[in-house]
Amino acid sequence: MNAGGRLAAYAGGLAVAFAAAYGIAGAVVPDSAVASWTRHAADSGHGAEHAAGADQQPPGLSLAADGFALSPIDAPATTGTDGLLSFQILDTAGAPLTTFATAHEKELHLIVVRTDGTQFRHVHPVLDASTGTWSMPWTWTAAGSYRVFADFTPTGKDATAITLTRTVDVSGSVTAAPPAPTRTAEVAGFAVTLTGDLTAGQPGDLALSVTRDGQPVTTLQPYLGAYGHLVVLRAGDLAYLHTHAQGAEPAPGQTAGPQIAFTAEPPTAGRYLLYLDFQVDGQVHTAQFVLDAEHGAQAHDDSDGGH
Repeated sequence: MNAGGRLAAYAGGLAVAFAAAYGIAGAVVPDSAVASWTRHAADSGHGAEHAAGADQQPPGLSLAADGFALSPIDAPATTGTDGLLSFQILDTAGAPLTTFATAHEKELHLIVVRTDGTQFRHVHPVLDASTGTWSMPWTWTAAGSYRVFADFTPTGKDATAITLTRTVDVSGSVTAAPPAPTRTAEVAGFAVTLTGDLTAGQPGDLALSVTRDGQPVTTLQPYLGAYGHLVVLRAGDLAYLHTHAQGAEPAPGQTAGPQIAFTAEPPTAGRYLLYLDFQVDGQVHTAQFVLDAEHGAQAHDDSDGGH
């Protein structure tokens, strides 16, 4: 199948649909973070749009949901210290959950990102089934306040994915810069370009094109059962969705590229952080982007980096 055919096969993309109520657990997301996002929306001329959707809470903003809770995170307290990051998923009785359904080839996906959108990691800790403890070696390379997202699916009929989160503070001085819109990224010799727009409350097509040395990359390998893997966070409160490109699971040895297509529907106007995982030659790379979602007819092309 040629690149265009492969693109069409996977162009269903991933629906980034945030739902439920917008009330945020103060123990997880500080009021200052929500206020910061609200100020940004107002400064961008989107205050009315945000207010209209203020009673809508995207997933990934609470430490408990659907009868499950994320335990406190045990991790090194300072940068440069080797240790373990560990936690448990607790059921309604407070007992550690020891069995999980497999989703996208893993029983649990862990996303860790500093609250300014930097230091992003997508990793897969190991479960000790005897204790229900997930853990992996861990070292912080930069100080700051981090959000840890546990994305998993319980076992059982009709079980759906759940995203729980907690905040971890790493001591030390921090110099954070607000993320600025960007549609291009360079990582490990690859250049990735994002086209398309985000519009609040409306599905929009996004396409990411991968090149190396100016040539299209057509050897994108499956990673976690798909050619592209996208995490979208809303700047400020870090509302979260962990999604994959849709389409039939790639056959062993099958490759694709240079484009990966997605469909995204942000719940509100404002700034969004996007992280694309892709794999070439057995190595996974992450390209990072920042897009502004406008409201309705106000959507515009910010490809020149303007806001």
